[in-house]
Amino acid sequence: MTAPRLVAFDLDDTLAPSKSPIDARMGALLVALAERVEVAIISGGQLQQFQMQVVERLPEGTDTGLLDRFHLMPTCGTQYYRLNADGAQTVYAHALTDDEKQRALTAVEEEARRLDLWEAQTWGPILEDRGSQITFSALGQAAPVAAKTAWDPTGAKKNALRDAVAARIPDLEVRSGGSTSVDITRQGIDKAYGMRQLADQTGIALDDMLFVGDRLDEHGNDYPVLAMGVTCHAVEGWEDTAGYLDALIPTLPTR
Repeated sequence: MTAPRLVAFDLDDTLAPSKSPIDARMGALLVALAERVEVAIISGGQLQQFQMQVVERLPEGTDTGLLDRFHLMPTCGTQYYRLNADGAQTVYAHALTDDEKQRALTAVEEEARRLDLWEAQTWGPILEDRGSQITFSALGQAAPVAAKTAWDPTGAKKNALRDAVAARIPDLEVRSGGSTSVDITRQGIDKAYGMRQLADQTGIALDDMLFVGDRLDEHGNDYPVLAMGVTCHAVEGWEDTAGYLDALIPTLPTR
């Protein structure tokens, strides 16, 4: 492709370890990238997670004019925020109905218990209502990275749970999320939906976008972006992403 006009990223295990703040090196790289192109982040976490992991870790003294080039899409694109000097401003948020939430919560808990995936030792709640997304986290939201990595190294547990829950609630979208998570949203809303929204909101064609993620495999939650034809770059951890950006940024024209 020609030089992208927008670069979008997954968050956990792409910009930072799961649920952890970005490294200072990554913060500097994101600002350097924003000096050249629009920067988007699409992940299953909530807005508060984006703020803690990324926004609050950008280099001190970052030009407030650059903040307007950051697009935040929590809960896999079911919410969309733009940054400015006053904080995150809502573009849209597609909340689930109470009935959709209850059916999702019931289905994922019952299937996790049936498959013996409901763990006794956890770090925080297993189920979370994120407004526009229900999230199952096998070890809890605050589980340490090492424990989450060891829980399902092949992805077989998550995929089995995803398939079982999807059969129970076919009117909703059920996706394998992060290392221990399954996400449930409205039908048809995934990271590909988020990318289309970025195109509509910014006027930047999908052909002029680049997506960077660690789960571009067929069962990964980044795969819908690859399947829709957006140029993608696969990484394995934030250090891999940082090395890629070190090489990419000098090739991009300044604005």
